[in-house]
Amino acid sequence: MTSADPLRNLGVRVGPHGGELRVYSENATAMELCIFDAKDPNWLVKTVPMTKDGGNVWVGRSRTLQVGTRYALRVTGPTAPANVFNAETLLLDPYARGLVRVSAEEWRSTVIADGFDWGSSQKPRTPLDHTVVYEAHVRGISRLNPDVPEELRGTYAGLAHESTIAYLKDLGVTAVELLPVHAFVSEQRLIQQGLTNYWGYNTLNFFSPHAPYASRSAQAAGPDAVLAEFKGMVKLLHEAGLEVILDVVYNHTAEEGIGGPTTSLRGIDNATYYRHDDAGVYIDVTGCGNTVDFGHPVPQRLVLDSLRYWAQEVQIDGFRFDLAVTLGRGRDVSYSREHPLINAVLHDPVLADTKLIAEPWDVGMGGWQTGNFPGPTGDRDGWSEWNDRYRDRVRTFWLADIAGARRNGQAPIGIGGFATRLAGSSNTFSPERGPLASVNFVTAHDGFTMADLTAYDVKHNLGNGEDNRDGTDNNRSFNHGVEGPTVDERILLDRRKAMRNLMGTLLLSAGVPMITAGDEFGRSQRGNNNAYCHDSELTWLSWLRTREQREMVDTTKRLLQLRRENPALRPSRFAVLGETTPNASHMDWYDASGAYMDDEDWNSPENRTLQYLAASTPDREEFNRVLLIVHGVEDDVEVSLPVAPGVTSYQLLWDSATEVPIEEDGAEIAPGATRLVGGASMQLYRANGPRVQAADATGSGTDAGTDAGAADAA
Repeated sequence: MTSADPLRNLGVRVGPHGGELRVYSENATAMELCIFDAKDPNWLVKTVPMTKDGGNVWVGRSRTLQVGTRYALRVTGPTAPANVFNAETLLLDPYARGLVRVSAEEWRSTVIADGFDWGSSQKPRTPLDHTVVYEAHVRGISRLNPDVPEELRGTYAGLAHESTIAYLKDLGVTAVELLPVHAFVSEQRLIQQGLTNYWGYNTLNFFSPHAPYASRSAQAAGPDAVLAEFKGMVKLLHEAGLEVILDVVYNHTAEEGIGGPTTSLRGIDNATYYRHDDAGVYIDVTGCGNTVDFGHPVPQRLVLDSLRYWAQEVQIDGFRFDLAVTLGRGRDVSYSREHPLINAVLHDPVLADTKLIAEPWDVGMGGWQTGNFPGPTGDRDGWSEWNDRYRDRVRTFWLADIAGARRNGQAPIGIGGFATRLAGSSNTFSPERGPLASVNFVTAHDGFTMADLTAYDVKHNLGNGEDNRDGTDNNRSFNHGVEGPTVDERILLDRRKAMRNLMGTLLLSAGVPMITAGDEFGRSQRGNNNAYCHDSELTWLSWLRTREQREMVDTTKRLLQLRRENPALRPSRFAVLGETTPNASHMDWYDASGAYMDDEDWNSPENRTLQYLAASTPDREEFNRVLLIVHGVEDDVEVSLPVAPGVTSYQLLWDSATEVPIEEDGAEIAPGATRLVGGASMQLYRANGPRVQAADATGSGTDAGTDAGAADAA
């Protein structure tokens, strides 16, 4: 920024002679800074008229505006279709670093002190190909943890407690992705129903941490203490080598539709900050009542300044952007990957080492944009994206197809589309982006848990107060014979194996895996696939686990260990047939007999067994080669291990048919030997032998996308 930047230093800046507040509003005709008593936030002690500069920025100065000061804005403006000015409404500064709640619907902005003792703590900067994301809720992860002191359970400090960190480290994840922690409120509809917005996708302010997630002592001490606890959480996670990624909601705000609460942007300059038509009616592409207008440079700047603050001052490692397509919509409301904000985030020097993850859809026209965000530039990784096609294909293969085979005697589709997703989704992401553009997930906070995918055919959301209308009906799940809980041991065995197949696929696929907290042990939400309004044991993680749940944790730990130890499972580029591509994995594909897959094998419903031999071409790690066998039929099958160039033997590393994972490599097995693979299961082997250049190998293709992409309609 330069002194000529008209949007420089928005918000409060404090100096030796008091503070200065800068607020953008193009359409206001007057603005006041309102300062309140330090002990009584309802007692207005001073008002300061603000003046408008040449860049539509209103400026107010006062010696009273110091660290700890509580303040608000009053804004006056003309009547017009897109204006919602009310000179009596007390409004939040959009750049406030701290908030104090005054009543059910009113807050005060608070001036926060800069600085924090980070000590020797540094961002871990985990390479993207080594990253494993763990999506968690700040409150839910530690609320029931008996090893966390009671007063810290469900707080930032509880997440940073040594027992929580030890669990995450032992599991083997590298990054914690937190559901929204920007200050948020519950929607008016939920409040009237006696429910709460547990997930937090209803942002009140883009700079303040959510105070109710702090410990009671920090909340009592005020916003400075809340922020200090948050920073302390980040510091301790970093010292343990864990990155912190924030799920950020910039696409809409808690002001809802016209008639909803007016707390900040609407009252400051509705015409600038929100999308609307000529009659002032909101254009809503978020489904949440309003949409922030990123066709205008001022909301773009608001987001950039917020990201810079969290990345720099709070040391956050990455961001997952809720409904990210909304951020790329221009003045005509259409999406473009060249949108100024999308590219500014990618190229901003402050965000140079920050992980960027898009939820690549919203509910507007042309809202599905998976695969259409910018890729790497220079030495930056580029945008990664939640891959919903991966989610749908994996669920279909292991659940819906198995259910179809039980009904009809044969699964409806073959294995080709599944193989494409396993290999990195090259039919979705361009060669220059590679497999790391894909954030692979089978579940997320939104939808069935992994355990519920195997136990429910339909959603059970009556507890949400919407007569079971909310939540998706496209779950691609399979209850394995009984809806919900059962004591039938055969069904329970099938369900647990299905969970192991889902988790195994996720952690052995090319791309960046994301585990939803609790899936590693089989957490259930009793069939609720939209539990956004439940702050209870339904959504909190249990730390009292059955033997079977502990075995599932052991399976997840083993899979994460194998992912770390075998770079062939973590390619950062797509391979090219006949070439040696650094950091790609050369892939050969075989059928159950050990012969190369042909075109008919990919697409035929009669063939749902493949052997996938992946050889790494690393520039930083030792050469590595693995064989993954996938068998998508419930009958057992005998396979002949491939006779492949350079492979002298195979060693079994993991078998999803077993409840307890093997802890050591199996005995060496000769190529061509036959192995029994259990019905609907996977096996992973290490392939031993000297390295053979990809150009010297012959195979059916280095990328399943070439052969199977046409079959992948999910």
